[in-house]
Amino acid sequence: MKLNTLLLFGATVYGAVDEQLILTREGREAASPVKVAIIGAGAAGASSAYHLAKFAGDAGVRVNITLFERNPYIGGRSTTINAYEDPRMPVELGASIFVAVNSILNDAVKEFNLSLTTFDAQRAEIPGASLGIWDGRKMVQEQQEDGLDGWWDIAKLLWKYGLAPIKTMRLMKRTLAKFVAMYDDPIFPFASLTQAVQDVELLGVTSQTGENYMAENGITGAFAHDIVQASTRVNYAQNLRYIHGLEAMVCMAAEGAMAVEGGNWQIFDSMVRASRANVLLQRAVTSVKRNEAGYQIMYSNASDQTFRGEYDHFDSVILAAPYQFADIIFHNQPEQGLPDQTPYVQLHVTLFTSPYIISPAFVGYAPNKSAPKVILTTLPSGEEPKEGNDSCGSPGFFSISLLRPVINPHTGRGEYLYKIFSPLAPDSSFLSRLLGLKYEGGDVLEKDITWIYRKIWYSYPYEYPRVTFEPLQLEKNLWYTGAMETFISTMETNALMGKNVARLMVDQWLKKREYTGVQTTNLRGFDLASLIFPEA
Repeated sequence: MKLNTLLLFGATVYGAVDEQLILTREGREAASPVKVAIIGAGAAGASSAYHLAKFAGDAGVRVNITLFERNPYIGGRSTTINAYEDPRMPVELGASIFVAVNSILNDAVKEFNLSLTTFDAQRAEIPGASLGIWDGRKMVQEQQEDGLDGWWDIAKLLWKYGLAPIKTMRLMKRTLAKFVAMYDDPIFPFASLTQAVQDVELLGVTSQTGENYMAENGITGAFAHDIVQASTRVNYAQNLRYIHGLEAMVCMAAEGAMAVEGGNWQIFDSMVRASRANVLLQRAVTSVKRNEAGYQIMYSNASDQTFRGEYDHFDSVILAAPYQFADIIFHNQPEQGLPDQTPYVQLHVTLFTSPYIISPAFVGYAPNKSAPKVILTTLPSGEEPKEGNDSCGSPGFFSISLLRPVINPHTGRGEYLYKIFSPLAPDSSFLSRLLGLKYEGGDVLEKDITWIYRKIWYSYPYEYPRVTFEPLQLEKNLWYTGAMETFISTMETNALMGKNVARLMVDQWLKKREYTGVQTTNLRGFDLASLIFPEA
C-alpha cells in the first residue's frame, strides 16, 4: 500500500487518537489516522511534519498532517528574494548559512539530493581582505583568507591576541560537545528543555553572559572584545556582555559554513513534501479551541480580508511559530499556561546592487588600499556596551557584506551584490559614504544603486542569560517548539526541536496503544524520500 494512501485514508474521521477506531477488512480493530495540525512552516514546523510522518510510519501509526502557513512560501525566516526581480539571481534574505556540525540539515541535504554552494571563488576576484572588524573608528583586525585556513592569518591572530584564540576554540568545542549529546539517547527525546539543558551540563553556560563565561575560563581582553563580540553582533545583534554564554560559543562554530544553491528554504520545502502533509499556504490560524474530540482550529486567508473563515478538527496541534507573533486566540487556557512574551531583535536587512565596491575612505583607509569585502563591527575602546535596541552603538551597523559579483540583466554590466544588517534602515547619506559617492541630498541615483530591497525581521530573540525554558507540551495534545529560540536560535536547533516534538508525540501514542491493545500497521522500512524523490 502506498504511503500517501496510509497517511490520507480516513482524513474525514477525527477524534481522540486513543478512542477513535475503524474496522479493517479482516474485521480487526485498528486506530484511525491521527489528525495533526502544525502551525508554521519554518524550520521547526517543516521538521515536525517530516519527522512525524517518518516516526509514525516506522511505528505503524497512521497520521494525517495539515500544515498551516500564513506566508505564501515554506521556510519561515529562511527565504530568498530575487536580485533585480530576476529569478535567476536568488539571494538569502534570512538564514544564510549552516555549518558542518548541523547534522539534521546536512542529512537532509544528502537525502533530498540538494546542491551546496559557496561564493568564495567568485568573491576572490574582488580586491580587499576577506573580512575586517571595524569599531567605528578604525579597523581592529583583518583576515585575508576565508575561514581560519590561512597560516599567516593564524600567526597574526596569535601574535596580537596570544593564546586567547586557541583557548576560545577549545572552549567552544567542549561546550558544543555537550549540546550535541541532546541529539541521542539517553537525552533524546527530551520532554523538558530545561531538564535536558541541565542533564548535559549547559545550564551553567546559559545562566551567565558570554563575557563572564569566557572570563571564567581564562579568556579576557581584546580577543573577546574584538573577535567574539563581532561574531555575536553579526549573528544575534547582541554584545558579549548581554548574550548568554552558549550562544556566544555557537557564534564561534563557523567551521564548514555552507548554503544550498538557490536557497536554504529548499531543505524545509523538501521535508514538507516528503511528509505528504496537506499544505495550506497563506492560511492564518486565528483561534484554537479545545473540545471533547480534540481541537477546533479556525483559520482565514492571510492575503484576503474578505475571505470567510473556515475551521477543521484535529487530535493534536503543534504551534511551530513564536507564540507572540502567531496572533492566535486560545479559547482554553492550556494546563501549562501560554508561553511568555520574549523580546525579539528588530533587524533591518538591506540588499542592493551597485557598480561600485566599498570605498576605502569608509573605513579610514588610504585610496590605494582596498576595503575588506565583509565588514563586521565591535565597539570602540571606552564605549560601554548596551543592550536591546541600543546594542549597535556608535558603529551604526552590525555588518556589511559584499556577497558576490553579479551581472545586471537590464544593462549587461558587471555589478556587486551587498547585504547590510543594521538596527535602522541605512539612508542615502550612509550608502553614499559606503560607496564613495558624493552626496548632494535626496536619494542615491539609480545609476549608482541599481536595485534595492529592504526588510524588517523579528529575526531572533535577545539571547539573555536564563536558567529555565518554555514547556514543550502545553497540555496533553498541544505542543510548542518555540522554547528552543531562547536556548539556541538557528535553523538546525529549530529543526531539532521539531524532530524532538515529533518523537515525543509518537512515543505517547504508542504508549497509549499498548494499554488499549489497538492494532497498528507496520510501515517500518518505508523511505519517505524515495516516494517523493525517486532519484535520491
